[in-house]
Amino acid sequence: MYILFFSLFLATLCFSQTTSDFIVIDQFGYREQAKKTAVVRVPQTGYGSPSSYNPGNNFQVVNEASGAEVFSGAPTAFNGGQTDTASGDKIWHFDFSSVKTPGRYYILDKTNNLRSFSFSIANDVYNKVLKAVVKMLYYQRAGTDKPSQYAGQSWADGLNFQQDKQTRDFFKKNDATTERDLSGGWFDAGDYNKYTKWTTDYVENLLFAYEENPEAFADDYGIPESGNGVPDILDEVKWGIAWLLKMQNTDGSVLSVQGLSDGSPPSSVTKASYYGPANAVASYGTAKAFAIASRIFGKRGETEYASNLKNAAIKAWTWAEAYPDSIFHNNCGDSWNKSNCPDYDSRGLAAGDQEIGDDWDRVETRINAALALYELTNEESYLTIFENNWTELPLHAWSGCMQQYRYSQHILLMRYLAASYGKASVKNAIKNDFATAFAKPISGCNHFGNGYQSDGYRSYIYDYQWGSNKIKADQGLTYYKWNIVDQSKDYKDVAEDYLHYIHGVNPFNMVYLTNMNSNGASKSLASIYHAWFSEESTTPPAPGYMPGGPNKSYALAECCPSSCGSTANNSRCNLVEIPKNQPSAKMYKDINHNWPINSWEITEPSNGYQISYITLLSKFVEKGSATPIKKQPAIQNFKITQSKNSLQIFGDKALQVSIYSASGKLLIKEHSSNGNLNINLQNIPNGVYIVQILSGSVRETKIIAR
Repeated sequence: MYILFFSLFLATLCFSQTTSDFIVIDQFGYREQAKKTAVVRVPQTGYGSPSSYNPGNNFQVVNEASGAEVFSGAPTAFNGGQTDTASGDKIWHFDFSSVKTPGRYYILDKTNNLRSFSFSIANDVYNKVLKAVVKMLYYQRAGTDKPSQYAGQSWADGLNFQQDKQTRDFFKKNDATTERDLSGGWFDAGDYNKYTKWTTDYVENLLFAYEENPEAFADDYGIPESGNGVPDILDEVKWGIAWLLKMQNTDGSVLSVQGLSDGSPPSSVTKASYYGPANAVASYGTAKAFAIASRIFGKRGETEYASNLKNAAIKAWTWAEAYPDSIFHNNCGDSWNKSNCPDYDSRGLAAGDQEIGDDWDRVETRINAALALYELTNEESYLTIFENNWTELPLHAWSGCMQQYRYSQHILLMRYLAASYGKASVKNAIKNDFATAFAKPISGCNHFGNGYQSDGYRSYIYDYQWGSNKIKADQGLTYYKWNIVDQSKDYKDVAEDYLHYIHGVNPFNMVYLTNMNSNGASKSLASIYHAWFSEESTTPPAPGYMPGGPNKSYALAECCPSSCGSTANNSRCNLVEIPKNQPSAKMYKDINHNWPINSWEITEPSNGYQISYITLLSKFVEKGSATPIKKQPAIQNFKITQSKNSLQIFGDKALQVSIYSASGKLLIKEHSSNGNLNINLQNIPNGVYIVQILSGSVRETKIIAR
């Protein structure tokens, strides 16, 4: 009877507590040894203001299962009680880092009987999250179907963009002789276009995320390649590489862009796709991506694949060095950008311009490729190019200028600092430049230093502009790696606070990821600007997409409210109330409306945004519930070669070969008692395929394209 009474008492107590947006936490949770800080917020300006909430003097950490108080203390006023500039909120911090026992908890303001969302404490608290956000790239795959067994019933879709197998030159749309099979790759963002240089960056960053913490990545993410003995992040990398190989010309140059049309779902799109010409930045970027991939896959024992990528990398580099000034601007020809393309009009070819305009960014592209090739080949000429040209980057050329927009340059220099090779004099110069930048007060040319101490939500950035969520992740990664520059300073706790921001420690008490409630979030995004999950579509976004985030410059199209071409268009200006005159960190709304609402300025996802977040998240994923990767034994005395219409297998033992479509459908299955097979590929269409070879109990998996 006492137990029943006590249980009813606990239920009544918990029921009377109100879940509040005033107490924000990482909704997924915290690692056991991590620093843990809840943010208590009272809005003064912008959304939620004015607020009469007055935080109590006693906050508790409550075990959700038992109702027991496990820790209590007083919150500390941030910045002497002054309003946080970026958010417009007064803020208090409640540190409960001493709570380390795994379990499910919430924060309680006992005085006001207000509580936070629930969260977990466990060392594997982010493992499930990582699976979901890496799988976003599977949903972004072009040139394949997405069966429900992998995509889930809500996001199952048929074969998409088969027309990419006959992609024509944008400037010769009626010339069938220009057709290329450019199927595969990833939709780049909320649109379906594919950009070579940006794809090479995605491959680079995914590979480094894996290399720096391989145990974070499992083989059970629920994609067609899962269970093949290869971490699914590497299978995803191979998907991107297969498309880049198709974009490479026989002379080594690499096509710049492929423009695709939009529609929902992707399988409904039937309009033709077109490609743009080769340029230097695409070719340098491809050389970099292939060189990094060759080195990493070579270490894993995939020697033939690594060798092919090495040869392709050197060809791309050689062409780019011969034609470093080859420039192509896609979607160019309007009055505001015609000066970039005086001799041609490329309007309508994709959306964002993949060409690089800044000289220092072109320098970065070249020396990054050179460093990757040196790490692969050990040829000093590549290293010399890096060491002779890094000083042109703003960190040095502008006397310690370290801006949030130049994250990739900073990480490139840190990679050189951390390497076992390189000149001591160059490393000392780089360290001095970083130290100079870090010691400067925050300004237009310095966005780091101790700026993190001036943000109430513990995740300072200099400016909330387009893609601010990516900037948050990039800034966190910069702090995470700072001990490469200065071994006396470790900012990993600071880096983890940037992760907490994305997970709910922000002015909206919202996880900046879509549909993550089944992965531990209590309040995640319901909308993003994406062609598949569009304003007109009834399909909700798949889990795990991260949008661009708050943008202080976001506004309706200039034609609003009355000059958008028609009464119907003008009425669209009033479809939804958008954020206006908000503090910069509150310039966001969970919407997906098209022109003239232009919600892409805040809610559009991008593979680049996503992979920055994946990389930061992976630093804090610890070996736990995820399936560990076991190194697969290799088939001995075995070789595979491919021609246009056949696949040749050479071995000395009985084997079985199965060829699957990218969606997992078995297409060919053949046996050999002596280990030799010549498989006819003429009856399967061009595309990307998974080849599994079984010899005794040993299995190998290859990805081929035809």
